[in-house]
Amino acid sequence: MLKQVRVAVSVALFALVTFYFIDFAGLMSENTTDLTAKIQLIPAAMAASVFTLVALAALTLLFGRAYCSSICPLGIFQDVVAWVSKQAAPKKRYKFSKAKNILRLSMLAAAVAAVFLKFPLVVGLIDPYSAYGRIAANIFRPVYKSGNNALAEIFTSFGNYTFYKTDVFIISMPSLAVAALTMLAVGYLAWRNGRTYCNTICPVGTVLGLLSRFSVFKVRMDEGKCNSCGACEIRCKTACINSQQKTVDSSRCVDCFSCLDVCRRNALHFAPPPVRSKSADTAATKALVDEGKRRFLKAGAAAVAAVPVAAIKSEASSLTGSRKKYARQQPVLPPGAISTENMLKRCTSCHLCISKCPSRVLKPAFMEYGLAGMMQPTAHFEKGFCSLSCTVCSEVCPSGAIRRLTKEEKRHTQSGYAVFTRNICTVITSEASCGVCSEHCPTQAISMIPHKNGLTVPYVNVNACVGCGACEFSCPARPLRAIHVEGREVQGSTLNS
Repeated sequence: MLKQVRVAVSVALFALVTFYFIDFAGLMSENTTDLTAKIQLIPAAMAASVFTLVALAALTLLFGRAYCSSICPLGIFQDVVAWVSKQAAPKKRYKFSKAKNILRLSMLAAAVAAVFLKFPLVVGLIDPYSAYGRIAANIFRPVYKSGNNALAEIFTSFGNYTFYKTDVFIISMPSLAVAALTMLAVGYLAWRNGRTYCNTICPVGTVLGLLSRFSVFKVRMDEGKCNSCGACEIRCKTACINSQQKTVDSSRCVDCFSCLDVCRRNALHFAPPPVRSKSADTAATKALVDEGKRRFLKAGAAAVAAVPVAAIKSEASSLTGSRKKYARQQPVLPPGAISTENMLKRCTSCHLCISKCPSRVLKPAFMEYGLAGMMQPTAHFEKGFCSLSCTVCSEVCPSGAIRRLTKEEKRHTQSGYAVFTRNICTVITSEASCGVCSEHCPTQAISMIPHKNGLTVPYVNVNACVGCGACEFSCPARPLRAIHVEGREVQGSTLNS
């Protein structure tokens, strides 16, 4: 019964998380799906969400690694792969292996060190929620949209317009490559050995493993009933059951409950500790607590206590006024990101804001923020511009990297400012009248001033400009736009200008 309940909860949450990333039509309630992002551990830590962190800690201390089993989407993804591998090879068996504590602590230390060394790329790569988010946004979403377009073609041929076609595109090739490599690597480990990633690489699994040693409810083995048949061990995809020694490593158990269903002697139970006499309790405690476990707990506690610190700035590149391709001196942050420092400090590159952006303005950074900020969101205006009435990215961000904005605040938030490159403007090169950038500017930051022969050229009032990109998107000059947006390292407000 416990396994069936766990599977039902896991499937429901996995479906919600996945659909949150791939839904392009807004079919589901944002309040429901938004919650699935806000309860993820590392984004909650980045956002300093005390309530979420305390709730997850309490859940773990009560029921063990239920988070890994039913909330973490990458964990459930591994279960799906392991299940498929089991169907492909029904005789497949798992076996007990010793905990790789050195590797586990090393990966946790690497994540903590990356924060102190101002290199958030490492955290973004191994955070399970962000890793799965990139898989969903870069791989599953285009596949889902392609399937939608195929259905639209079929239904339309019968005069039914329930489905409509939408653009299918790759967000960015580097992000697609990272997502594909992550999916293949994690999938390969899951196919061969189940939850290997969770118990060797994942920093969340290591931290929760420390807490789960003290959980009230856990899988417990009745040594009197167990005959070491090994039936539970071959079903344990976390390799944490040693049937010969009749032990269960609770730091690696993810409460999948597969072992409970196969034990014919009813020797396994998910239960609180049995009531014992005082003398028996004392003896058991002395046997369990040794110096090695103390060191493991201290190291984990130190890692959990670590607080993210400031991150590095992106290096500036020169802006040219020639027909050579210009480079932005400063990347354009999503509105509400506050500053480059805040973005690099809190963003885990989950790509949720990128996948939900209705204007396709947000894209994963390559080297705009430097190596440390690869895959974090930055704005580009080749395909659209940032609508002043849209606050989606600030609403969905689970880590606090993008502060939630009201529509009124969004209208005044200065993410960047327009820069006019005079010698490639159509008015100058063709001596033709043009004022498209001014016409499309929603804040009237661009006005047209006299040039010659009755022609006018743009003039940018930087204090009124919010960096929405409407001017850059609409500029007819090619191959380069005569007006483009430079980002602000620290975002401002037109109300303070």
